[in-house]
Amino acid sequence: MYQSFIPPKRLLMGPGPTMVHPRVLEAASRQTIGHLDPAFTGLMEETKSLLKYAFQTENSMTMPVSAPGSAGMEMCFANLVEPGDTAIVCINGVFGDRMKENVERSGGHAIVVEDSWGKPVSIDKVKQALEQHPETKLVAFVHAETSTGALSDAKALTELAHQHHALVIVDAVTSLAGVPLMVDEWQLDAVYSGSQKCLSGMPGLSPVTFGENALDKIRARGTRVQSWFLDLNLVMGYWSSDGGRSYHHTAPVNAIYSLHEALLMLHEEGIENSWARHRENHLLLVEGLEAMGLEMLVPAASQLPQLNAVKIPDGVDDVAVRNRLLQDFDLEIGAGLGELAGKVWRIGLMGESSRPENVEFCLSALRQVIDGGSITAAA
Repeated sequence: MYQSFIPPKRLLMGPGPTMVHPRVLEAASRQTIGHLDPAFTGLMEETKSLLKYAFQTENSMTMPVSAPGSAGMEMCFANLVEPGDTAIVCINGVFGDRMKENVERSGGHAIVVEDSWGKPVSIDKVKQALEQHPETKLVAFVHAETSTGALSDAKALTELAHQHHALVIVDAVTSLAGVPLMVDEWQLDAVYSGSQKCLSGMPGLSPVTFGENALDKIRARGTRVQSWFLDLNLVMGYWSSDGGRSYHHTAPVNAIYSLHEALLMLHEEGIENSWARHRENHLLLVEGLEAMGLEMLVPAASQLPQLNAVKIPDGVDDVAVRNRLLQDFDLEIGAGLGELAGKVWRIGLMGESSRPENVEFCLSALRQVIDGGSITAAA
């Protein structure tokens, strides 16, 4: 017999989604109205304004894509890469590799700049690649690599790209609201993020922002964008406040209610305070992990405060530890991805989850599980 689903109560301290505040959950439960209702279009404008605050931008084309962060990524590449374009793609983890695939699927030619997992993107390597490929039209990089917990220098990479007349696409899925992300000050051209990370919204929306240089390139395309749904020339007609809105798709009304509430809470806290809170709780976590004899993957200068990759001690069973944490403590931490699978745990301190009491609980639970035995890896 089928019944209503009642999820277990978990403390989410993995790489996302994160904990969602009751205010945000309540907002999503409000009465649905039409996606072209004047009341809703007013909410759309306020959501755009709040997103501008989060991104630290005045870009007019700042909005949530009606799909997860992966769709925000695809929107950026599908609109900005034309067949034959050369794009430098920086890979220092899983998500840089996805950027490369997006370039290729859009008909572009990807020049890969690769760095070790756990290291930031090398400015020198990108400089060398730009000098070797003067035809480059785009540089793509992950600001905060979710698979490793490494933070790259978005400002320096963007300055370098612009010196060589290239635009940038920036993956800010994990960085938005967790560390400084200054879209206007750093002159970032196209940036995408996700609702379920440091914004502590419900999964399913992808905030994006496009600067004027990026929009100029999109308007001047000689070929049609391969994706109808993600064609910004069409989507702009729905999200633009200039003139009457044109119907493009039925927006996820209740999900946007929840994103608006999450952004409102960020505005109430203050973006600088949010950055500071993530940093303080990260330092508390690292101190506790190192006191247990555990080692961080990323050097201190490049560590993300909101995503902490911790090396798994030799002989300790990765899966057994995570299963025990989930079963005995209702605590979720993340596994390693790709070449880091089985080698690291990823502990998220994002948004609503980034609280000192959660840090203390996580440290206590992890200590009990590791010290309790029966979690050593098979020989």
